[in-house]
Amino acid sequence: MTTLTLASAQTCAIAGDLSGNIQRHLAFMVAAAEQGVQLLVFAELSLTGYEPALAAGLAIAPDNAVLAPLRDLARELHMTVVVGMPIRVPSSSGVLIGALVLAADGSMAVYSKQHLHPGEEVAFTAGSGGEALAWGEDRIALAVCADFSHASHPHDAAKLGATVYAAGVLISEGGYAADSALLQGYAAEYSMVVLMANHGGPSGGWACAGRSAIWGPDGELIAAAPGMGDALVIARREAGSWSGWQVIL
Repeated sequence: MTTLTLASAQTCAIAGDLSGNIQRHLAFMVAAAEQGVQLLVFAELSLTGYEPALAAGLAIAPDNAVLAPLRDLARELHMTVVVGMPIRVPSSSGVLIGALVLAADGSMAVYSKQHLHPGEEVAFTAGSGGEALAWGEDRIALAVCADFSHASHPHDAAKLGATVYAAGVLISEGGYAADSALLQGYAAEYSMVVLMANHGGPSGGWACAGRSAIWGPDGELIAAAPGMGDALVIARREAGSWSGWQVIL
């Protein structure tokens, strides 16, 4: 099997500050490149913070020029990066919770959150998901937060051949034990690597838990952040075996 290096980017988002959060994302991308990361996944709504009340004013088209620095750096670093952003697309009249895939070749794809948490419908519209990423012999399925709480979501990903299930989330301290157990269970049940990228600090009034993590296809923990704060959680497959580490930023 080919070498594959994945990472969760755990950032502390600044509420509504797209410009400032972009700069922090760029710094994370450079730090990840120094670790040999090929795929870097950020948390749900990482570029704005989880701020439903601000989402309508912040939402953009996925190809908006404001994201050009991220796309350009992804291409320069030969890295694929998944960032969280409220978006508007022609096929929907509402604001979607987007996971934008900025590919190493300069292309872009869109995943939109399919399952909303109760109350999110006030600010957001449910999306239609998106295609898995083809990566050599691997297929990487994306999820955004509540998507993974619906068992059909990872089940369908595995049925379509996903070997990695990558979720950008906002998980609070109170929900962490149950949610992380779900994700770990999916890794073991479907023999998939499961990556979870959480917020590293408070967002939208939630006390986020941090502790982003990656579990191996046997369900065992490969690597995790120790708590809150800015961190990279990295997993690498070489010769069919996984190893992991963290970098505190």
